[in-house]
Amino acid sequence: MTERAGRADTSADEVILVDANDVATGTMGKLEAHRLGRRHRALSVIIRDSSGRLLLQRRAETKYHSGGLWTNTCCSHPRPGEGIVDAAARRLTEEMGIACPLTFLFSTHYRAAVSNGLIEDEIVHVFRGRFDGTPVPDPAEASAWRWEHPREVERQLANRPQDYTVWFQQFRREFWAELTELTTRPATEW
Repeated sequence: MTERAGRADTSADEVILVDANDVATGTMGKLEAHRLGRRHRALSVIIRDSSGRLLLQRRAETKYHSGGLWTNTCCSHPRPGEGIVDAAARRLTEEMGIACPLTFLFSTHYRAAVSNGLIEDEIVHVFRGRFDGTPVPDPAEASAWRWEHPREVERQLANRPQDYTVWFQQFRREFWAELTELTTRPATEW
């Protein structure tokens, strides 16, 4: 795994507060929104390679929540005024050093307590992409990464759920068919 220079601290970033229909209602500092459990817009990216493996990252221990847990390739928030797919592409590059075309997959909502007394209440827009190179993660974002076949990810999530983020566990429970389909369709179809 290759490392590159860390980027600026994003703990002071603002998130877009939303209602139950994902209509923007305002903005709030990221940490404050998580302290108060305010619903906001988020994004996740699922990357696979041409052999169907999923790219997982281990969140850096120093992350403001869920540090040290395994999760999907990229997880973040759009900035106020930023399009969601643009934010997904930006954060994929910032977190994992990857640039590739992204396609919308699904949206979901979840609310869950996470570490450090914070609460995630997010409407998450999930994107997919294909990448056949070597990620170059920002060590402030991801401490490790690995390519895994979906069956192995499924086995690990069943045996050691505590090693994974709450949102990735939800993706497994509610959207595994969609994620598995990604790994079986020819690249020309997605």
